[in-house]
Amino acid sequence: MPHNSINSNETPLRIVFAGTPDFAASSLQAILDNAETNQYEIVAVYTQPDRPAGRGQKLVASPVKQLAQQHNIAVYQPLNFKQDDGKQTLADLNADIMIVAAYGIILPKVVLDTPRLGCINVHASLLPRWRGAAPIHRALLAGDTKTGITIMQMDVGLDTGDMLLKAECDILEDDTSGVLHDRLAPLGGKALIDALEKIKVGDISPEKQDESLTCYAGKLTKTEGQIDWNQSAKMIARQVRGLHPWPIAYTQTDAGVMKVHAAQVKSSETSESAPVANILSSGKEGVVVQTGQGHLILENIQFPGGKRMSVQDALNGKHKAALSVGTSVVKTDA
Repeated sequence: MPHNSINSNETPLRIVFAGTPDFAASSLQAILDNAETNQYEIVAVYTQPDRPAGRGQKLVASPVKQLAQQHNIAVYQPLNFKQDDGKQTLADLNADIMIVAAYGIILPKVVLDTPRLGCINVHASLLPRWRGAAPIHRALLAGDTKTGITIMQMDVGLDTGDMLLKAECDILEDDTSGVLHDRLAPLGGKALIDALEKIKVGDISPEKQDESLTCYAGKLTKTEGQIDWNQSAKMIARQVRGLHPWPIAYTQTDAGVMKVHAAQVKSSETSESAPVANILSSGKEGVVVQTGQGHLILENIQFPGGKRMSVQDALNGKHKAALSVGTSVVKTDA
C-alpha cells in the first residue's frame, strides 16, 4: 500500500519508471501522453543493459530506453541493485513513486521502500492468476477466456503484493500471444494512469491476493514448442497460438524441423484407421493431421532455411512430398 497520498493540485508527481520491452514502453508512453495534464514528471528511467541482436550481434537499446532518449529522459542500466552506489543513485532522484513494467530485474526491499509512495507494477494478468514471467502465454496455453491487467503494490514476493486496480480483457478464439500482447499493452498504460490518479488523491483500496487462487506463469523455453501429437487437436491448437510469435510450435519431420505458425481444430472426431501424426488430407484449406483426439488443420508453416508460408504455397514447392496424404509429420525411424 502506498505510504501516503499527495494532492493533485500540488507539485508534479515525481516518477521513476523501470521497464524493458515493448509492453513496458506502452506504459511509459501513457505517462508521457498524460504528463502535462496530470502533472507527472519522469525524473529517470531504468532499463536492462543493451543486448546483442541480429546477425551482426550489435548492441541494441531496449524499447523503453529508445523512448526515454527520444524525450531526453535520464536512463540508468544497472545489472542489479546490489551495489550501494546504485541504491544511493535511486535515492538521490527523490522520486514520489517508482513504476515497474516488465523490467526483468528483481528489486530488493531497500529499493521498494525508497520512493515515498513505494513501487507499483503493471502486470499482464488478473492476479493472483498467472504470477510470474509469461502470463500472456500461460493464459492462452491454459485455455483461459479472460485475462487483463493488474496494477499492484510491489513487495518482496513474486507478484504477491496488494492489488490496486484491475482491467479485464477477453481472450478471443483466434488470439495468439502476440495479438493478445498488443491488446494488453495499451490497456496496461490506461490502467496505470487510472491507478496513478487514484493514488494521487488517496482514493485507492488495496486488496490482498487470495493465495488459494494463485498459479505461476513460468518462463518459456524453446523445448515447450515441440508438439506431442498424442495430445488432442484442441490442446495442440492452443500450443500453436500460445507460443506465437515465440518460441513457435514445431514438429520433427523427415524433411527437418517444421515450425507451425498457424493451425486450428478441424474436427473433434478421430479416424480410427489412421495413426497419430499422419496427414489425412492435403489441399487449399491446409494439411489435416490426425491427433490423439480429433483432427488439426495446419495453415501456415516453415521448413528449415525457408520462410514462413501458407500450406498452399508449400504444396506448390519443394516440400510437397513431405505434406502428402499418408505421410507422418513426425520423423520416422531409419
